[in-house]
Amino acid sequence: MKIRLVNDAAAGGSGSRGVPGAFNMGIDQTVLEEVSTGRALPTLRLYHWAPSCVTLGYFQSMAEEIDLAACAGRGIDAVRRITGGGAVFHDAEVTYSLVVPEGSPLAPDDIMASYGLVCEGLVRGLRGLGVDAVFAPINDIQAGGRKLSGNAQTRKQGCLLQHGTVLLGLDLETMFSILKVPAEKLKDKLVQDAKARVTSLRDLLGREVGFDEAAAALAAGFAQAWSGLGVELEEGHLSHLELANAQRLAAEKYSTRDWNLKR
Repeated sequence: MKIRLVNDAAAGGSGSRGVPGAFNMGIDQTVLEEVSTGRALPTLRLYHWAPSCVTLGYFQSMAEEIDLAACAGRGIDAVRRITGGGAVFHDAEVTYSLVVPEGSPLAPDDIMASYGLVCEGLVRGLRGLGVDAVFAPINDIQAGGRKLSGNAQTRKQGCLLQHGTVLLGLDLETMFSILKVPAEKLKDKLVQDAKARVTSLRDLLGREVGFDEAAAALAAGFAQAWSGLGVELEEGHLSHLELANAQRLAAEKYSTRDWNLKR
């Protein structure tokens, strides 16, 4: 089975500098549609965000979870995902998105098993960077007992869509300035608690790890982890049609109040 690898670091151009949140969500949906109809190979995309963005789980309320005025004041995007889970602040990180048909080696019926198979690529890539990473079910990667990566999955249109992040750095103060908390006085405690539970490559390795370096290591990790399943990564790119459809979805869906404030 071949999987198209779309690596923003390798592609250069605007992608290597990140794109807005609505466009990233539009790409996810477009790739899902193209893979589901067989017009595109199963696809693994490695990318990041510009500007920084907070994404909301499909079933969450944006009004309850995110301080939109604070986001606007800091120039931070906010967009609803098509996957579940909680709000995620995307800043210094590598994000991946995987779309494969159900029944493929990476998408068995057992959701827990599929998380383990996909996340093994993250574990191998991080170990290649010198991080002692482990898969922590249901859907996290940990190092030194702290969370380094969170992942979410959905099954739509006969496909598995899984995406997740690997933190290059950590700006908890900004994160908690845009996420709503029960009381302002709890914010400092939440920041301290999060510092004890969450980590980044910068913290673990004691140096800055750029997007290009981390994305290359993760691509190698996925290739290594999945080769035993008969999966081969093949470098590719998004077609002009896919990019056009993603731009349309960004404008007509993911940038709209109807979608983002639907709950």
